[in-house]
Amino acid sequence: MSSALDRLKNLTNKISSYELTRKNNMTQLRELFITIGIDKKIDTFEDLFLFKAINLSGASLLEGNLGEIKEGKYLQILAISYDKNAKVKSKNTSLAYFGRVESVECDLKDRVVEFIIRYRFEKSFMTLEHYNGMLSDFGKKSE
Repeated sequence: MSSALDRLKNLTNKISSYELTRKNNMTQLRELFITIGIDKKIDTFEDLFLFKAINLSGASLLEGNLGEIKEGKYLQILAISYDKNAKVKSKNTSLAYFGRVESVECDLKDRVVEFIIRYRFEKSFMTLEHYNGMLSDFGKKSE
């Protein structure tokens, strides 16, 4: 019994930790939204999550070399939207352009990389909630 209780406590602690991290992440993401100028392209912060994904050109987003510049490239944030009814289903939109990555200040480049990672972190929670809702529908169909 103690083992089951310990597992439940560990799980509860982990969930609380994720929720606290998620809340802090959203605060930081809102600040970066303004700091790096995304607010000039998107009217409201919440509209950021209408995009299917957000990518970065000019710097690495891989864990092993996060933020490493790709010489000769341009630092740019690209949002991907998807319209299943359109002739061209996927559309890339530039949210921010910073110029050649070699000439961008390191601090700005790091904030841009942080913005993308924080966006993806929150987007992954939204995706998890979406699929959790879809799974709950399966139980209702069999009733």
